[in-house]
Amino acid sequence: MVSFEMNDRKKIGLGLTGFGIFFSFLGVMFFFDKGLLAMGNILFVSGVSLTIGLKSTMQFFMKRSNFKGTISFGIGFIILILGWPILGMIVESYGFIVLFSGFWPTLAVFIQKIPVLGWLFQQPYIRSLLDRYRGRRVPV
Repeated sequence: MVSFEMNDRKKIGLGLTGFGIFFSFLGVMFFFDKGLLAMGNILFVSGVSLTIGLKSTMQFFMKRSNFKGTISFGIGFIILILGWPILGMIVESYGFIVLFSGFWPTLAVFIQKIPVLGWLFQQPYIRSLLDRYRGRRVPV
């Protein structure tokens, strides 16, 4: 079992990551507000950097298998800053999915352990979707 020590730096990093997601959500809700989306991206990336460390962040983003996602995320951010927030978010979303696609199964297991969300993920329809995503055949 891997232990995860929670020090102050990691707590701040998780908080910044949460605020980044919140600001990005607000930016989308306010009809793709460029300022909120940019702030969300900056907070998200800085939060991830603080949570896992600067060296691990650089290794993650510069890994050869993640290069396409890193480039897409960066270009999407530049497009967002230049004034095309919808196009920028589309390109960023593609980069985000490519970068973090390996974490989705781990995230699903984590969410299943959260009290209210776990109950939701245990429902038959959502469970069948998760099983299909993991590659298991579910009888229909």
